[in-house]
Amino acid sequence: MTLPDYAIEARGLVKTYPATKTTPAMAALKGIDLQIPRGSIFGLLGPNGAGKSTFINILSGLTRKTSGKVLIWGRDIDERPREARAAIGVVGQEIATDVFFTPRESLEVQAGLYGVPRRERRTDVLLGALGLSDKADAYVRQLSGGMKRRLMVAKAMVHNPPVLILDEPTAGVDVELRRQLWAYVVSLNQLGVTVVLTTHYLEEAEELCDTIAIVNRGEVVACEPTSQLLRRLDSRTVVITPTAPLTSIPDLAPYEARLRPTGDLAVAFKTREAGVEQVIAAVRAAGVQIRDLRTEDPDLEDVFVSLTSSHAERAA
Repeated sequence: MTLPDYAIEARGLVKTYPATKTTPAMAALKGIDLQIPRGSIFGLLGPNGAGKSTFINILSGLTRKTSGKVLIWGRDIDERPREARAAIGVVGQEIATDVFFTPRESLEVQAGLYGVPRRERRTDVLLGALGLSDKADAYVRQLSGGMKRRLMVAKAMVHNPPVLILDEPTAGVDVELRRQLWAYVVSLNQLGVTVVLTTHYLEEAEELCDTIAIVNRGEVVACEPTSQLLRRLDSRTVVITPTAPLTSIPDLAPYEARLRPTGDLAVAFKTREAGVEQVIAAVRAAGVQIRDLRTEDPDLEDVFVSLTSSHAERAA
């Protein structure tokens, strides 16, 4: 069978919730168009209420779309729903486990629900990969929150799906467990699994994702390779460490200057209007003696805030 170019395709996807006695009709998704490349780690970002979870719930069959077309691994979710949903594993935001099962029992039951023959089950492999081997026969209720989240990832992979969807998988997980989880996710991706990630940890998305889509108010406001998205902002910052502490912020117009808690002076400028040398000259002209300096490029958080705020202003 020929592999699809896109792990997930959404075309004109709309979800509208009808009005009730207490609430007006609401459009959660307003014609979403997304193509998620096969084999990528794809970031789906947006503020709370942007429509990310609605999109994921439609993919997983928990929510019925109002209109539009969705393909998962080349299977239309309306025409071939069982095949489409068998192609994905979903790890939701909420921890959902049977606390009276052991991790081994949980994976065995999950595999049975997907019709995986006993000889093809990978229970011990998954437990080992996610650092749960020593807890395989403990009750789930005895596991920490981070371990329960890792168990949810293992449950999502019991049927070996080609697409893994992670909806805020590291919320409430400590740094070490987060690193272990991402190491496993990256190893899955290297084996060909397409990963779709939503997260509020923007540094994670910046580090892990090949492509990022930003969703706001039910619309895609950007969808680009991560490196290209980071070039969206025409700005840089020169961070200056003065030889003596500053008692006030010097006037460096037209540049924007801020004093950081460390005592450093951060000067932002538009790269199309000025260069680093011009900024340094303005700082010296203001009487600031420079002991050290460095430059900072915009990060994903800067791009995220810029795009979502400008979209909200246009929508208002």
